[in-house]
Amino acid sequence: MSDMAFEVTIDAPYADAVNRVVEALKQEGFGVLTRIDVHDTLKEKLDVEFRNYSILGACNPPLAHKALSHRPDAGLMLPCNVIVEEVGEGTLVRIVDPAAMMQAGGLEGDPTMEEVGGEAGARLKRVAEALTG
Repeated sequence: MSDMAFEVTIDAPYADAVNRVVEALKQEGFGVLTRIDVHDTLKEKLDVEFRNYSILGACNPPLAHKALSHRPDAGLMLPCNVIVEEVGEGTLVRIVDPAAMMQAGGLEGDPTMEEVGGEAGARLKRVAEALTG
């Protein structure tokens, strides 16, 4: 784990790994609101080659609602980003740690935000664990 994310390497091709990540997120109540295919975007905008790399914007609606109802500025940290990156023969997945985001955003110490962040963090950690199994 990095300071900002839960990290796992999956012994699977990139496309399969993306599907596994989306399914694991779904099992924990997250949907993918956005998908940025960085390799396609950089090819289109800059005409450069880049490895397979996607940023998924994951959202758990009940947790997002609770956070936004309490602190509208919590939207600056939503959705929860998940990076899926081709590395060698496998795929690296980085899932943002909500606790790190709350600390960076100055939201630690707020009981409601810590409750939401703790729940989101537990769910996202289980996603990372499910991907290694």
